[in-house]
Amino acid sequence: MVILLDASVLIEAERGSFDLQQFLDEHSDDGFALSAITASEMLHGVHRATTRHRARREAFVEGLLAQIPVLPFDLLAARIHARLWADAASKGLSLGAHDLLIGAIAVATGCLVATRDRRSFPNIPGLDVVLV
Repeated sequence: MVILLDASVLIEAERGSFDLQQFLDEHSDDGFALSAITASEMLHGVHRATTRHRARREAFVEGLLAQIPVLPFDLLAARIHARLWADAASKGLSLGAHDLLIGAIAVATGCLVATRDRRSFPNIPGLDVVLV
């Protein structure tokens, strides 16, 4: 099964507090992907970085984008997102807007989400989550 890597995992890897290579090796039978939303979050981090950190962060992010496929937010994901969003709202659940978009992409494509976020992703119905 393909594992969609969340920004929380990638940020910790970039900071050196999570061994992404070990995680990838441990799950080598699975494929990996990023959502277009996660790609945007990571690129946003590059643009917000100080001059001192920008080159290192950009190299890290561009390396990921060159090696890991990026899944788009398409019409199927939009339909799933709308349903998940409405269901969450009717239950009074407050889920991160980006997390809900990423979750919809994962549900639409049958991916797991690898994340360190224990608030939003585990509360998205139908989403399989790997907490790291």
